[in-house]
Amino acid sequence: MINRLIVISWFTFVSVTSVLFFIIALILRLVTKPFDPRLKILHQFTCFWAALYTWIIPAWRIRINGKENIIPGRTYVVVSNHQSLLDILVLFNLFFHFKFVSKIEIFKVPLIGWNMYLNQYIRLKRGDRKSVEQMMADAEKSLSEGNSILIFPEGSRSSDGKVKPFKPGAFILAQKRQVPILPIVISGTNAALPKHSIDFHGSHNIGIRVLPEIPYETFSAMTVAETADMVRQTIISELSRNEAQLEEKKAA
Repeated sequence: MINRLIVISWFTFVSVTSVLFFIIALILRLVTKPFDPRLKILHQFTCFWAALYTWIIPAWRIRINGKENIIPGRTYVVVSNHQSLLDILVLFNLFFHFKFVSKIEIFKVPLIGWNMYLNQYIRLKRGDRKSVEQMMADAEKSLSEGNSILIFPEGSRSSDGKVKPFKPGAFILAQKRQVPILPIVISGTNAALPKHSIDFHGSHNIGIRVLPEIPYETFSAMTVAETADMVRQTIISELSRNEAQLEEKKAA
């Protein structure tokens, strides 16, 4: 009963505050667009908006490591494992500039989805070839403008926390635009909010680890499939270490 009340309270807070935050976001978009074409200020506000919803749950203890690996002003293709609906909220805690690729259904969510339109995040309709082509074109254009692109290459959330095979889109972009890949490893969100669940699952340690960038020169001679496998194995290896560390902290 207590867990259900926590969930109801959280969703109520999200719903009420989203009205105010969307109005602020709309004003920011109108005021800053003439001198901030990449919408960096609006994105930073969106980072605060999203991160707030993780901060208000003290039981979600988020620890960030490796943020120094994000070089200011550098354009990346950012790839992360995908465990939970919490993942994007958690990643916004990094407060660095990116446009992220999301399924088109999320853009239809009132207020939060509308803000994604304002930010010019990138839409994708799963299973639709034309939508995939448009997503790739939009992402390439955004990279050319100096925006990092965040993609979950698994495509959908893992049901058991294990890293699924990677789709090629992120790695095609990195090779075509000759930009470095920035791997990020998320751990603990699958326990905090498992797939197909909206219940509160108690206290959990959540880890974000930003790994050193993989320069274009490292994978320039590789195929897309080889690049995807290299990055996937890097994330799997780091995820295993992170999960072991979280278990140690939980037992302590």
